[in-house]
Amino acid sequence: MIRRTFIALAAATAMTAPAFADGHGHMGKDIVDTAVEAGSFETLVAAVQAAGLVETLKGEGPFTVFAPTDDAFAALPEGTVESLLEPGNKDQLTAILTYHVVPGKVMSGDLSDGMMAATVEGSEVTIGTEGGVTVDNANVVTADIEASNGVIHVIDAVILPGDS
Repeated sequence: MIRRTFIALAAATAMTAPAFADGHGHMGKDIVDTAVEAGSFETLVAAVQAAGLVETLKGEGPFTVFAPTDDAFAALPEGTVESLLEPGNKDQLTAILTYHVVPGKVMSGDLSDGMMAATVEGSEVTIGTEGGVTVDNANVVTADIEASNGVIHVIDAVILPGDS
């Protein structure tokens, strides 16, 4: 049932994306539309919807999003994602998602080893650049995916406030 919920949410998001595209002029796709189009962020998109953050991430920004893949969410302990998507856990889900967002457009060339970046959630993430770029020990697997309102860096793990 949970998998069907994700698929239904992802399909609903994909169907609503074209309706928003007209309002963005010729600036290209925003962070949400870019994530939907990529196809490997269905869980993230479903979580963003459940937390009510779609409009925020379609806003002017700019935002830097460290986006966990579906595989990253799947690696969490069994039942974690399902639990977070329950309406009663919206505050916790929102905190986790906003921990993946940094205000401003931070490209990979702007990062330095040991750098701290304040997140929208309020905590800081630690950036590492030795042997590849990391964010709180999650590896950046694809960097600098530009969107009309910011940039996406794909990461291979879900990062949690307080774990850094």
